Amino acid sequence: MENLKGAKASSQRNRVVIKVKTFVLDTNVLLHDPESIFKFQNNNLAIPVEVLEELDGIKGEQSTERGRNARRVHRILQELLPDSRSMLEGVKLENGGTLSIIINPYLSDPSRHSASMDRLRAILPDLSKKDNRIIAAALFVQEQNEPPTILVTKDVNVQLKARAVGLESEDYLNDKVPETDEELSYRDIPLSLYELQRFCSEGYFDLGAVGGEPLFLNEYVLLRSEEGKTMPARYYGDGQVRRLKIPDFVKAPGGIPIRARNLEQQFFMDALLDDSIHILTCYGKAGTGKTLLSTACALYQTHDDHSKYDGLSISRPVIALGKDIGFLPGTLEEKMRPWLQPYHDALEVLVPSKPPKEPQFATKKVSKKKHGKHEAHFHAQMNSPQPSHVSHHGGNGHHGPAVKPYERLLKSGLVEIEALAFIRGRSIARRFFILDEAQQLTPHEVKTVITRISEGSKIVLIGDPSQIDNPYVDARSNGLVYCHNRMKGQGLAAHVKLTKGERSKLAELAADLL
Repeated sequence: MENLKGAKASSQRNRVVIKVKTFVLDTNVLLHDPESIFKFQNNNLAIPVEVLEELDGIKGEQSTERGRNARRVHRILQELLPDSRSMLEGVKLENGGTLSIIINPYLSDPSRHSASMDRLRAILPDLSKKDNRIIAAALFVQEQNEPPTILVTKDVNVQLKARAVGLESEDYLNDKVPETDEELSYRDIPLSLYELQRFCSEGYFDLGAVGGEPLFLNEYVLLRSEEGKTMPARYYGDGQVRRLKIPDFVKAPGGIPIRARNLEQQFFMDALLDDSIHILTCYGKAGTGKTLLSTACALYQTHDDHSKYDGLSISRPVIALGKDIGFLPGTLEEKMRPWLQPYHDALEVLVPSKPPKEPQFATKKVSKKKHGKHEAHFHAQMNSPQPSHVSHHGGNGHHGPAVKPYERLLKSGLVEIEALAFIRGRSIARRFFILDEAQQLTPHEVKTVITRISEGSKIVLIGDPSQIDNPYVDARSNGLVYCHNRMKGQGLAAHVKLTKGERSKLAELAADLL
């Protein structure tokens, strides 16, 4: 008898552990990840009919990612729910859960009352809003099913309103990276002075006898002796670290030399210049050199006929992938220019219109005799008639502004401006591709971009996870962080975090304090 009671108690405990939940999905979850329907294990899924209405209004967006995702959701639902009976009664999913479409009878019949619906009408009286109607549908599901019922939405305001009316609500967590402490930019590895000297002379060192946490492939570290001597290195696997392979400086065609100013920038430059690394993610606050260094290293590798890449492609999201650029006049480059102005600024620095003077000639004075000759020549030029074929882009012409040196890179095709809205279907071969502000993208959008990269190309994703304007991603679910987390430890991937600002003391102070 006691054994029977124990078996019953054990069975009850098991039922509590594996208790099935009911998840009500908001529209933005399906738009964020159309495959989310299959990612709730053996739980019940309910989709309010209001969600289908919102998807119907979005599916007509032909050139946007939202429109494509809405059409994808419609196709999935059409396959899973082929008739009206399955729509109302629900269907079994392959993962063991169920899926059904919910129609809330309380909205069509205001005379019907319940405690939860009366509370909803008191707190959110305007039920003409789609968000409020979706919350009402979730409350109806909560009444009809055993708890817990959870509304899943990426809209923080909808989460707050749902909790206000007594409904549990949470974000879509499937593509969020694990919550961890603040990631360090690099790790220190203690060595003896003799071991560090051996590393400096041989260029590599076997960490087999050195303890500590395991390293990821292509992770950057700082070897440090007790005497305070240090040496940067990269982990190549099999317990071995190797010296960085970076030149004294990199230089764009016709440009000025650019050097790494700190240890983290040395790590970044090593990864940018290593053609065995095909994807590089970089975190960094404003002014740490993400844009300038990546552009300089890209142009350095595209300057001659024997270069690794045919050119540099640059893009950044217009808040989000697929967002319409709008009806701005001009070419694609002119439309994208406001969004890519940081790269025009970087190119202006790398390939300036007027090369800097050598210090020994900076204060050289012109003799009066030479000055007089130059003055006479200037007056003769001004008084002489101008030929009709003067170049519109020449420095002495009067018919248009002079072309800046970096603009020739754009006109020749060596530097390309890519619009993410039109990247689907492309195959980008032998290009150095820089994707700026990648933290504004969703994981699905980053996947769309990366899968366009062909053999012989390299993609660099840079951004600051603490500066996000997209309302549907956060510091743990954006495409930049997600990509780094999933690619960590892969042989063709590397990651660098830049923390030290180099733009100016003021910019560094503002980035830290404001």
